[in-house]
Amino acid sequence: MAGYARTPNPPYYACIFVSTRTEGDRGYGEMADKMEELAAKQPGYLGVESARDDSLGITVSYWDSLEAIRLWKENAAHQVAQERGKNEWYNSFGLRICKVERDSFYTI
Repeated sequence: MAGYARTPNPPYYACIFVSTRTEGDRGYGEMADKMEELAAKQPGYLGVESARDDSLGITVSYWDSLEAIRLWKENAAHQVAQERGKNEWYNSFGLRICKVERDSFYTI
């Protein structure tokens, strides 16, 4: 399953972050890489999947508990990235937190 997060059997949680970007990079790519590396070290982190076209980005991170999500939200470095996102990188964004109760993947 190249490109897909390798998650355990459900239940687990998904944080779905959707965004539209401002023009230019201004350090966004570097920060995104750093946040992915940092998140991977957080207790409860299960994986991430991300896609972006010219206007819309969607990143789904997977976590083993709501507590793990809360701790990630409160991570100091992540909070710096969140503020830069609000002030520099995003025209709009939203977050949905969902409980995954079933998953299935097929290779065709």
